[in-house]
Amino acid sequence: MWKYAVFVLAAGAAIAGITMVYWQKTGPAFADASDAVLVAQGKTVYADQCASCHGVNLEGQPNWRQRRADGRLPSPPHDETGHTWHHPDAHLFQVTKYGTAAVAGPDYKTDMSAFGEILSDTEIWAVLAFIKSRWPAAIQRRHSELNRNQR
Repeated sequence: MWKYAVFVLAAGAAIAGITMVYWQKTGPAFADASDAVLVAQGKTVYADQCASCHGVNLEGQPNWRQRRADGRLPSPPHDETGHTWHHPDAHLFQVTKYGTAAVAGPDYKTDMSAFGEILSDTEIWAVLAFIKSRWPAAIQRRHSELNRNQR
């Protein structure tokens, strides 16, 4: 009987270990704005990697809807005044990891580079969780509904 118990404990530990390694590699499956640890990590990563273009307070660059002379749009805000919350988590993740051009097409002119070589998947989800945590409750609810409709 004790051998069976040891086997069950060992198997359980192995499964837990594999799950932890997998989660650390892939990160969460969505940007959970209610996860305080993820949001705190995202705040730090956002400050280091995103704020220089999208603003310390997620305000974006001035005239973000008007193309510059080079045909590129300024960095949009990620607060409730922007369009970030109009896109589901999966789309936001893809844009962040692979760059806007990878999602919008190779002819799309953008300054948004891909962060997949710079940030881990978990760091990307953390940034998105931080951004979402700053939205008003009504916007968060609308965005959650958008995510539910994408599944």
